[in-house]
Parts: sequence; structure tokens; C-alpha cells
Amino acid sequence: MSLNITSAGTVRKLLDRWSVLCPGDPFLEFESEDGSVTSLTYGQMHERALRAAGLLNSLGVEPGDRVLVHMPNRAEFFDAWFGCAVLGAVMVPTNPLLTRAELSFEIAHSGTVVAVTTPELEASVQAARAETDLTQVIATGADMDERLAAADGYRGEGPADRDPAAILYTSGTTSRPKGVVVTNANYIYAGEVVAGHLRIRGDDRWLVVLPLFHANAQYYSTMSALVSGASVAVMGRFSATRWSDQASRHGVTLASLFAAPIRMILAAEASSRDSDNALRAVIFSQNVSEGQLSEFEERFGVGLLQLYGMTETIAPPVINPLNGERRNMSLGRPTLPSWLKLIDGEGREVPVGEPGELLVGGEQGLSLMDGYLDDPVATAEALRDGWLHTGDLARADADGYLYFVDRAKDMIKRAGENVSAGEIEAVVNGHPAVLESAAIGVPDEMRDEAIRLFCVLRDGGRATEGDILEWCREYLAGFKIPRDVRFVTTLPRTSVGKVQKEALRNSMGDEGTDVKEKG
Repeated sequence: MSLNITSAGTVRKLLDRWSVLCPGDPFLEFESEDGSVTSLTYGQMHERALRAAGLLNSLGVEPGDRVLVHMPNRAEFFDAWFGCAVLGAVMVPTNPLLTRAELSFEIAHSGTVVAVTTPELEASVQAARAETDLTQVIATGADMDERLAAADGYRGEGPADRDPAAILYTSGTTSRPKGVVVTNANYIYAGEVVAGHLRIRGDDRWLVVLPLFHANAQYYSTMSALVSGASVAVMGRFSATRWSDQASRHGVTLASLFAAPIRMILAAEASSRDSDNALRAVIFSQNVSEGQLSEFEERFGVGLLQLYGMTETIAPPVINPLNGERRNMSLGRPTLPSWLKLIDGEGREVPVGEPGELLVGGEQGLSLMDGYLDDPVATAEALRDGWLHTGDLARADADGYLYFVDRAKDMIKRAGENVSAGEIEAVVNGHPAVLESAAIGVPDEMRDEAIRLFCVLRDGGRATEGDILEWCREYLAGFKIPRDVRFVTTLPRTSVGKVQKEALRNSMGDEGTDVKEKG
């Protein structure tokens, strides 16, 4: 007898399991922006997933086909996600803030055949549809509810462990987002690692205020709940002023945040009821000061755990301990299944205390992403000999805690969003007056980083800051728009002609650098 010890299971099998073992246990509480709450048990969610799969199949969606899910946080997001999981289709969740051009690219690149969206976003999806092979668009609401109620539950075989379950678009260092292929096994692995580290039980509940189209809400919150028989309380949108009250009212025990939302919550008016909650841990990523850490923990009566992860790493390879010494100015220590190493430019492991590129070891399609969609070159560059090259620099101390040193090249972190500088530059360089441009992140007290654009005009070219920003608004989502534009005569370059972003960050256009402000 042989056993497949690298098998992890599927999302469908989990839904089937809990629908038999605990059909009446809560799975989802969704609070819309008007305060109304939709509640679903595991049994109800399973039934809706079967019907959603049947509805998608009746529209021509077959196992392996891609389905666009373009909506803000809604209860129906889970119908679409789990409907795809039951059928064996591939969910393609997209940011509802994308422009038509951005959305058209992701639809065309992923090859989606059917879209599920909201009435408010239907027009933008329909507009993008005209430029792609998208065949049908379904909007949430009464019509979709009726169609779900009338649909037969799908009873087909379902996907295998290593079959793709989703394509998550993430900004890279190139001018276009890359589609990260996530398998069923990837989802289960992410959930098991987080659930094990946080000791999640069936009576735990996550507060989910981050967007559902992001890996964070899917991997860390939803999947760790799903592998444990726990539940999620999902908010229609993040509200700093309502976060504390929502945590209390929904009886949550766990939450996930980025640094920018933490700062926004702390900036909201304090209440004597802020610590009146059942929270036992809040995970977070990105930079928070020691003072902010202390203030948050004291005000809300809960410990923070910093972690590090990427869409490509699936589970967080590094996180601070649940029990034991937390060093929250660090990324934490390696999670139990993680293989990590730090290397120099020659591929040699660096000594303790020295910075090096962080590599995450694992198995493609299980503990690491399956690859980048239709991009074998980028996949081969990222995944080499069983190691994911993150591009991020870190250093380790003698106790195994990792500290972030520098970000992956050309990535700007803005309020939890990864923004590709290359994508902004590609858009700006399309302006008829622009010769070239360079985008960098600059410190922002509330949103981690703001975007500053350095712009070189063509000979005879004329454009104002307003002209450039208006051009950006036409082609880029709001969170990618530069805060300000600096016109310069030249950009600093290396000996091989590469723009020196670090010189831009250090100079900000001051004298004594190669950057010369245009008067």
C-alpha cells in the first residue's frame, strides 16, 4: 500500500465534511454597510455552494474554466468562490477599484468565461467584456437569488488536490500584474499552517475587514476557519471608527490587519468599551512603531503578532509566536513547516545578523504557488530548485527572529495594497509629452507610503502636474495615483543605464545628486 503524503485535500471536501459533521454550526456572518447582517451555517453554505456550482455549470462553465468574481466584500463572494470550488472551476477575484483598462487586461489574460459581479459594478464589467472573450455576466441581487434557488445542486466529481482553484493577481515589478495560480492543496495548506500556529478551534471567529479578493482574507482568515470548523465575521468595508464595536458585537476571537488600518484605528476616538471584546490575537503585517504596538495592545486588550507573507508563499513562512516571546518589531520566527534561508548575491547563505535575500523552500502547488499564469519565464525566475526567491532582504538574529531590511524592488506599499512602480511608469510614459518617468514610495504617516512621480518631459513637451495626474486617473485605480509629480531634467542611472531608485529616495530632488529639478 502506498500513501500520498504530499496530498492536502480540496476546498470542496472540507465543505462536504462540515456539512455532515456540524451542519448547524455558524460559518459566516456578513455585516453590510447599512448594518444589516446575513448569517449562514455550514449546512446552508454547503447547499448554496452546490447550487452556485449548478448555476455556473448551466451557464456553460466546465471544470477548469475561469470565473471572474468582481465585487467588494459581500456574502455572495462565498457563493461564487465555493461554487467554483465544488465545480472544479477556477475563481479569478479582482479588485473592484480597477479601471476598465486594468479589468480588461485581467479578464483577457486569465481567459474568464463568466463573471459574477454586483449591480453597481456590472456596467464596468460589461464595458470590459466588449474587449475580451467573456460570454456572460451575472449580477447579485434578486435575480441571482432566484436563479440560485432554482438551480440543481452540482453532483459531479469535483477537482483533485493539485487542480487550480484560483488565479490571484498581484502587482509585480513589471508593468503588468501577474496571475498567481493557487491550487486546492495550496488553500488547504495555508489554512492548516495558520490554524496550527494560532491553535484555532471550532468556537473561534475571525473578524475580516480586509478585502476578500486579497490573499490575506482568503488564506489566513477564511481557510484557517474552514479547516477548523470555525467561523468568519466579514464586514462590507473597513471602518476605523466601527472596528472596535464590530469586534465586540460579533464575538470575534481573531483579527487580521495591515499597519495602515492599525494606525487609522488608533487615530479614531477612544472608548471605554474598546477592550470589551473576546479577541485573543490580532495578526498584522508591515511597519508599526513600538509606541503604536503598545497603544493598540493596551487599548484593545489583545496581543499583536507581526507576520510576513506573499501571495506566492501561500502560508506565512514567518510569524511571531502565539505563546512565548514576541518581538513585534521583527517579522517573527519561521512557522513550523517552513524552510527558509538568506543568501547573498552569489547564492551563499549569509551569517547571523547579515542581510540577505529571503528564500522560502517548499513544494510547488502545495506549500508554494503553482506558478504565474502563462508566464514560464517569471515562474522559473521566482521558483528555482524548490526555493521561492522573494526579492525581499531580511536579516536573522541569533534566536531565529527575522527583521525586514528592504522591500522587493520597485514595490510600493500603500495602505495594504502592493503597487507596482513599473505599472505606473508604463502608464505615465504613454503620455505624449513624457519622455520617461520613475515612481517611488515616500513615507506617509497614515497609509505606509505615498507615491511620488519623477517625470522627464520630451523636448518641446508641455505638461503640468494636473495634466499628468488626470492622465493617471484615466488608466489607473485610485490607490495607484501619485500624490505628487516632480518634473526633472534627468534621472540618476547606473553605469548600465538603469534608473537608481535609491538615489531618488535619498535625494527627493535635492542638490548634490544626479536629479536636476526642471525650473
